[in-house]
Amino acid sequence: MKSNELRHISFIMDGNGRWAKNKGLARTAGHSAGVEKAKEIVMRARELKIPYISLYTFSKENWKRSVEEVSFLMGLVTSHLEKEFDFYIKNKIRIAHVGDREELPVKVLKAIDRVEKETKDFDSITLLLALNYSGKYDILQAAKRCSENGGEFTEEVFTKYLKTSGFPDPDLIVRTGAEFRISNYFLWQAAYSEFYVSKSYWPDFTTEEMDSAIESFYNRDRRYGGVK
Repeated sequence: MKSNELRHISFIMDGNGRWAKNKGLARTAGHSAGVEKAKEIVMRARELKIPYISLYTFSKENWKRSVEEVSFLMGLVTSHLEKEFDFYIKNKIRIAHVGDREELPVKVLKAIDRVEKETKDFDSITLLLALNYSGKYDILQAAKRCSENGGEFTEEVFTKYLKTSGFPDPDLIVRTGAEFRISNYFLWQAAYSEFYVSKSYWPDFTTEEMDSAIESFYNRDRRYGGVK
């Protein structure tokens, strides 16, 4: 693999609530708009033949939000996977959940399990849904499982116990909403990821700006600590 090959693009989809507030709408309207934007961005990645795309859908810290907002978000995930099931089948998009299954409502798990099962053999593009995920959680659970199984604590072995095992680390992480932080996302996996921060709120993020982020990626010199 070439050092500047883009195999996995990841998105921290920030700004849904602020987008809605600026328009005088409820935060839930921003989340609904964000889901539609995610669908558009996934299709653009498919057009560009990027094999992996991941979306930071719901962090473990997001449970701190109001009961009403969390309930809406869980329902939104469920309804989207159910309503867009045929869309993922038609476009041969593989869905994979990376995150903690604990705490997730039964309806959400059923929707995830169904779409994962029916799309598992698709190989054109894989969509990773980081749902009920956090980087610290992932590292801790991997360390626990590795220890329980008597595994050596080497990078290669440890990586196999992460929730993203079997998938490449993100080459490019795009964050919308003009925030310069990683928000407990892919802490291990992002060790050598390139970053692109957009001033746009997620619902306003365009495929043109996605193309600009990708162009920026290809103009960077990825040395992985070495010297060319």
